[in-house]
Amino acid sequence: LVLLGGLPMHRAVGTSLWIIVLNAFSGFFKHLWVLEAAGLSLDWHLLGLLTGVGAIGSLTGQRLAARLPQAQLRRGFAVLLVLMGLFIIWRELPVVLAG
Repeated sequence: LVLLGGLPMHRAVGTSLWIIVLNAFSGFFKHLWVLEAAGLSLDWHLLGLLTGVGAIGSLTGQRLAARLPQAQLRRGFAVLLVLMGLFIIWRELPVVLAG
């Protein structure tokens, strides 16, 4: 969104998060339906805890992002993406090598 759409970093992050929220709700309700069809249920206490922690993290991130320059936000996001990519490679490499 920043590179192709020319959006400022703050707007790109907000847009990306909105898309993630829509995807998450879609997956959540589908998963809830599948669980109910199988006679299972969610751990609502754990779900509430994770939702609360996520909300606090979101508010903290919003305040932090408002105080940091865009260049620093871009660098931080790039580092996060590289670390996530390395984690995925580390986790999946044994499966790929086992072939």
